[in-house]
Amino acid sequence: MVKLRKQRKRKKYMHNVNRKRLRNKIFKHNNITCKEVKLSWESKKSIQTNLAEMGLSYNPNETIKISNSKAEMKSVLATEGDWTKENIAISKAHVVQTLEREAKAPRERKIRLPKGQVERLSYLIEKYGNDYKAMERDKKNYNQETWKQLRQKIKRFMGIPEQFNKFLEKCKVQPKLDNELTDDEI
Repeated sequence: MVKLRKQRKRKKYMHNVNRKRLRNKIFKHNNITCKEVKLSWESKKSIQTNLAEMGLSYNPNETIKISNSKAEMKSVLATEGDWTKENIAISKAHVVQTLEREAKAPRERKIRLPKGQVERLSYLIEKYGNDYKAMERDKKNYNQETWKQLRQKIKRFMGIPEQFNKFLEKCKVQPKLDNELTDDEI
C-alpha cells in the first residue's frame, strides 16, 4: 500500500525544534497586565467566576444578546428556567468602576510625523507661508499632493506642539497661522 506524502512528513522528527521550549510556550500562563484585575484575581477560582465577580464578561455573546427570531421561537417552545449564571454576586465592583474611569481619562497624543515630512513641510511653510496653491506647484512636491492635502498635512504638523515649536524656534520669519486665515484667502 502506498503511503501519502503528508503522512510520512508528519512522522518525521524535526531536529531543529526545541520541544521543551515549544511545550513551555504552549502551556505558558498569560500574565494579566491590568493592575486592578491582577490585584483582585483569585487563582483558586475559574476564569469565568473571577470575571463575573468583578462585573466583567467572559463571553460577550452571552452577556449582550442580539434578538434573533430563531432564538425567540426556541424560548417560546422551551419554557424551562433561565440557565444563565445570575446567582454570582458582583463583589468586586470597584474593578469595573476603575476600568471605566481609566477608559474615560484623556490620553496624551503620541503621534509624531516622520523627520523627512517635517523638513519638507517646514520648507514649504517658510517659502510660501499660507499659499497652498503655490506649494502645490513647488518642485519639492514629489508626490504631487493637492493644495487641500498639503493644507491638511500642515494642520496636522501645527497640531503637534513638540515638533511645531522646534520649527518656530528655527524659523526666522514668523509664518501666518491657519487660524488667522479668512475664507477669501483660501
